[in-house]
Amino acid sequence: MRRVITYGTFDMLHYGHINLLRRAKERGDYLIVGLSTDEFNWEAKHKKTYFSYEKRKQLLEAIRYVDLVIPEESWAQKSQDIILYQVDEFVMGDDWQGKFDYLADETGVEVTYLERTPEISTTQIKADLNDKNLADIDDSVFV
Repeated sequence: MRRVITYGTFDMLHYGHINLLRRAKERGDYLIVGLSTDEFNWEAKHKKTYFSYEKRKQLLEAIRYVDLVIPEESWAQKSQDIILYQVDEFVMGDDWQGKFDYLADETGVEVTYLERTPEISTTQIKADLNDKNLADIDDSVFV
């Protein structure tokens, strides 16, 4: 059995996330997703999620490509997870290109960066929603 692992926050789940998960699953038989906890997102990544860890976990578990969701609580745990779950391939979006190459040396895992879906990102969705909300505000309330 070929095991693949990926990591992420997966907040405001969208078709770019689904594409990444589908393509990661195509590379093996069993897909593990390390899902960033709320604490890790806030303390290490300095970002607050819209959905809680438990809600994001429920969403991921409902996706047919995902076999197991585990909590990601630190940057350093990736090597431990790869060994613990006997992972063959580590997959991330290409916006992380080169950042996890060290895992190949530390664990012997194959490291792959998949092309992102170019026209979609959570950051862009949040920016677009913020712009729309600002545009919808009636200027007369500020007079």
